[in-house]
Amino acid sequence: MSTNTTGRRGKDEDVLELIHSVMHRYRALQYRSLREGPQDLTHMEGKVLFFFDRHPGGTQSDLAQHSGKDKAQLARLIKGLRDKGLLDAEADELDRRQVRLRVSESGQAVQRELRRQARQVSVRALAGLSADEQGQLAALLKRVQANLGEE
Repeated sequence: MSTNTTGRRGKDEDVLELIHSVMHRYRALQYRSLREGPQDLTHMEGKVLFFFDRHPGGTQSDLAQHSGKDKAQLARLIKGLRDKGLLDAEADELDRRQVRLRVSESGQAVQRELRRQARQVSVRALAGLSADEQGQLAALLKRVQANLGEE
């Protein structure tokens, strides 16, 4: 971590470290029940399921383009999710080399649990913040996100 001329970390680093810490704790709480459950789902597997839930019939290439992740890593994740019965695959009608992926019924149940966990953790995380404070926090984080070039 870089330091300023007095040897103390800059406040900008403290804020970004805090954002990272909050997200790490959020994810840990959200995924704890799934890791301990019958599916033993990781954060990345959850993200892959979420993508195909939002983009039914998408391909591994679509996911790679969206996520920027390595295709080999994504292939392993997709295979694991298919082996667990959480993703269904079928060959594309026009190009049999392309595989179209959809969240299976079991995968949809996992998605519902992920959303339920997210709601519970969000309520816990924002407890004690007024609606105005939540709005201010959201606005400030959007500005940070914009500064980093994200939409």
